[in-house]
Amino acid sequence: MEYNAGVGRTSRCRQFWDYLKEPVQVDLLAQSELVLLTHCTGCQDAAVAATYRCFASNQTGNTVMLAISIAGMYHEQGARTANIGASLGVFLFGAWCIGQLGHIVGPRRRVWLTFSNALQTILVSAAAALIYISEMVGEEGRSSIAVIALLAFASGAQVVMSRAFTCNEISAGPATAACVNLMMDQKLFSGNNRPRNRRVSFHAALISGAVAGAFMYQRLGLALVILVSAVLKAVVTSMLAFNQAQLPEKENVQLT
Repeated sequence: MEYNAGVGRTSRCRQFWDYLKEPVQVDLLAQSELVLLTHCTGCQDAAVAATYRCFASNQTGNTVMLAISIAGMYHEQGARTANIGASLGVFLFGAWCIGQLGHIVGPRRRVWLTFSNALQTILVSAAAALIYISEMVGEEGRSSIAVIALLAFASGAQVVMSRAFTCNEISAGPATAACVNLMMDQKLFSGNNRPRNRRVSFHAALISGAVAGAFMYQRLGLALVILVSAVLKAVVTSMLAFNQAQLPEKENVQLT
């Protein structure tokens, strides 16, 4: 009996490990997860921009603002240059870390997607806690770079994770390409157009997130906005347990 029980436990552990190694399928559930993460991006960036005069995810905007700041147009707000530089640099570092490790583990494997989302949730939660503590003790200026770094790393990891799904219409981050692709879609007004529907849902999530983040920021403060973003990321992490498995031959994903 002991031998059989041991074999049963080994078999269950093997099944669970095989389950974690499965590459997930890009279906409606996966798209819903990306849309929810996009909502987090809008919510987060609206509040971060209002507080720190930079973005945690929108690195196109950060690049332009950094150039303007270096040119001296924001000389009266010297902290802005440091904030923008921290966000841009840590975002790229986060994308590099998660992207390169994803190539090793398997970018669409359930275990890697779950780990990446859980890590993002922890980082965003830590940022919310740091904001709250800073507001309590009056050290917001000293902790701003740390908050931006935590959020930027999580944002870089999120965009890399979205690319693993090969669902480029929902980038969970940058909006310019999706907007242009939507406008130039030859079947823009067609009744059955899945790529268009994905792009529309992406923009709707980004805008609704930004509006929600702005309203919450005005009434409840930055810490709560970031905490809400962390909670939504935790929801996505739990949702990954229910994604269907993709066929093994489709596991390899090119992050281009």
